[in-house]
Amino acid sequence: MDFVLTLIADPAKADLGAEHAAAASDALAGCGARCGDIDWLAPGIACDVAFAAAGPSLAEAAVRERLTAATVDVAVQPREGRRKRLLLADMDSTIVTGETLDELAAAAGLRERVAAITARSMAGELDFAQSLRERVAMLAGLPVAALDQALARMALTPGARTLVQTMKAHGAYTALVSGGFTQFTSVARQRCGFDEDRANRLALANGVLAGRVVEPILDRDAKLTALRGLCAERAIAPEAACTVGDGANDIPMLQAAGLGVAFRGKPLVRQAARFRIDHGDLTALLYLQGYRRDDLVGA
Repeated sequence: MDFVLTLIADPAKADLGAEHAAAASDALAGCGARCGDIDWLAPGIACDVAFAAAGPSLAEAAVRERLTAATVDVAVQPREGRRKRLLLADMDSTIVTGETLDELAAAAGLRERVAAITARSMAGELDFAQSLRERVAMLAGLPVAALDQALARMALTPGARTLVQTMKAHGAYTALVSGGFTQFTSVARQRCGFDEDRANRLALANGVLAGRVVEPILDRDAKLTALRGLCAERAIAPEAACTVGDGANDIPMLQAAGLGVAFRGKPLVRQAARFRIDHGDLTALLYLQGYRRDDLVGA
């Protein structure tokens, strides 16, 4: 069996049933695939079906069509090399639930204006670096204390800590790389246990935000550069890396990794990434790698 189909549901609902697995197996058989037994990685949440003698793209499309009405994530990949040795994750709307710059803007009464620019940038409609400079300039004069207020509202996405801790427990290196700011990534790194974090730096002066970003700006190219650099440092190929993000500036690193996952991604990102998770939480990335529920750390 050369390939594996993985079905994943939201752990909060655990509504993946035998009927979904059976329907998926039937869809694979309809493509001429030889299917193995259904292997439950986590009852109600995730299962694998190994198969051969069918093209992976055709097989995935057939399963998606069969399960159109189900709130189930679908992925097909080679069985070999599923476990990844590097995790590179975006932060905003990925490892944490919101956009931290938008939360910071709320303290200045500018949340809606800043959020509108953020949304266009993440959708790929605006140049990321230019839009970041524009948004930060709007916050000039905001007291540094507003950073603590935004941090107090920053929440981890379900499954974030488990994803990081489980991959680390199995020997992977984990990095948080964000177009956001070090004041937030440093806290998210500590909460999840990432090995390192990289992000932009807000310029501060006399207890207030100076309204500018310390250059150079970490943008979409910097994320891809980080992936390549971390792979080189650890003498691994990008195929052995897992990357995850939701915005347009994440696309290059998602496309370059062996397991590049659009997590609740913007439409452009969902189309560009080979893998996507629309329903599950971040533990879905572990099930994609063949981990079982009993393997999960901190769940």
